[in-house]
Amino acid sequence: MTNINDIARLAGVSVSTVSRVLNNYKYVAKEKRESVLKVIEEMNYTPNKNAIDLIRGETRTIGVILPYNNNPAFDQILNGVLNKALENDYSITVLPSNYSKAKEVEYLQKLKSKLYDGIIITSRANDWETIIPYSDYGTIVSCEYTQHNEIGCSYMDRYSSYLEAFQLLKSKGHYAVAFTTARLESNSTKQMIDAYNEIFGELRPEYHISGCHCLEDGYKAAEQFLHLIERPTAIYANGDEVAGGIYLYAKSKQLKIPADLAIIGQENQPIGIGMGISTVDHQLTKIGEQACSLVIKKSKEKVKIPYRIVERESV
Repeated sequence: MTNINDIARLAGVSVSTVSRVLNNYKYVAKEKRESVLKVIEEMNYTPNKNAIDLIRGETRTIGVILPYNNNPAFDQILNGVLNKALENDYSITVLPSNYSKAKEVEYLQKLKSKLYDGIIITSRANDWETIIPYSDYGTIVSCEYTQHNEIGCSYMDRYSSYLEAFQLLKSKGHYAVAFTTARLESNSTKQMIDAYNEIFGELRPEYHISGCHCLEDGYKAAEQFLHLIERPTAIYANGDEVAGGIYLYAKSKQLKIPADLAIIGQENQPIGIGMGISTVDHQLTKIGEQACSLVIKKSKEKVKIPYRIVERESV
């Protein structure tokens, strides 16, 4: 099997010259470049990508740790990452974790093996003390805020967005407000509960349902909320698909939106736009784009992406 040393010998140049040609470096004499390319063509040589990566010290590949696939919010982040990677001729490897701590560490180990130039963590199961040591082997960027200097982040102020959304409902005369979340143990759920308590006082347990990810979950949550003796007059859903399910259940019971029930979703997704559901847009595509840029630049910056609240007929 032909290798780089064979190419160098047959072309009458050094191995370093062949590697420069393979990496398309500008500063190679024209006659030497032509000689190398001629031998490559004659020998039908295909460069070994791993060998080239070792020569140039980078893979131009970024790993993206993603808890779930087919999740609208994480799909938006991934879409942003892919957009920026394509612009910069980088490849993306999706690393599904399902919030497994062991799986996350397995992926981070690949930084040590130089399989990726960096890793983007869209959402994590491990604590930062477990993750930070791997930043010695490549760039790690988080899609949530971290104060640790070793980790860059592209993030939005979720707590402020929750405060503003709850305040909007309160300003419309709603005090019996319920909400849904995805994971009970997540930092975003803790922030939402804290924001709720600040605006409305102590949360009634029956006004919070976790484990909501899709339209069907929203439908079931609405059924549970709206059968309470003191049913809520407004619901803040942790995604526009969940909000869509809430909307459909309310309509099936002939409730008027927003006169009988106000609804706010999250992330400005097509289903919410189509149904006229108000939303808190955390601009997740921009979060993904910026996270990818930070990895490409090998940066440890903290970049805050602004959120926006889009009011529609549902409030």
